[in-house]
Formats: sequence, structure tokens, C-alpha cells
Amino acid sequence: MASQQTLQFRTQGRSTLDITGEVGRVVRMAGVGVGLVNVFVQHTSCSLTITENADPSVRHDLETLARRWAPDGDTAYRHDDEGDDDMAAHARSVLTGCSVTVPVSGGELLLGTWQGIFLWEHRTTPHARRVVVTLIRKKKKTHNNSFPCVF
Repeated sequence: MASQQTLQFRTQGRSTLDITGEVGRVVRMAGVGVGLVNVFVQHTSCSLTITENADPSVRHDLETLARRWAPDGDTAYRHDDEGDDDMAAHARSVLTGCSVTVPVSGGELLLGTWQGIFLWEHRTTPHARRVVVTLIRKKKKTHNNSFPCVF
């Protein structure tokens, strides 16, 4: 079984936005017992990441690294239709990814203690962003389909 919902976010320009709570609400409302949630951003100049949610300096340092990987206004870039940050934003998105998948159990995201899901805006100006949340859940049990795990 699967279900899907699209969430809308407004970013503040280049920064990270913690969307864990909104994704978690979708999961809880769907009543998923066991399954997976895929979170996908429908844009090419921002990304999604799972990272530290307690210390904001981690996300600051990630932005510092991204500036090194893909600097704004590099004269070697050909694509600059929307400004000096345009190609750099696309490159950062490619390097960091447009989706994350998280296991779900008991209607809750199975993230680690210090993990959060972040929408990472790579453009310098605010943008409206669409994020698709797709839940894939286990069908209701009709017979014992468990198997032993040996480690």
C-alpha cells in the first residue's frame, strides 16, 4: 500500500529548513505501522539531507563546505540565467541529492537521536518549494510472514 502528499515550504534563501516535524505529521496521520517514507524535492536548485538537528553549527559548516565545492559566480560556468548563484545551486543539489528515505515503525520516523530531515536551499533568495512525501507501508498481516534473523 502507498499514499502520497505534497508539502509546500517557503525558504529564506540559502539556508537549511528543518522539515522533520511536517514529514512526521504526514506519517502519523497515515497511521503507518511498518514501512518507509520517501521525501523528494521537486526542484533542481535545492536538496534534502538528513543531518545533525541539535547543533546548528553543523549546518553552518556544511554550507561552508558547499561554498568550496560549488562557488557562486565561477567564470567557468556557462549557466547563469538566474544570477551568479544559479549554476552553483544546481551543482550543490546534484552533490547533496533530491530525496531521502527513512524507515517507519509505529507511526514514527525511525531517525537517530540527533538526526533531522532538512530542506537545503541553495539559492541566495527565498523560494517556494514542493516536497513530495510518499509512504510505502506493509499490507495488513494475513498470515505469519516473519522470519528469523541470525547475526
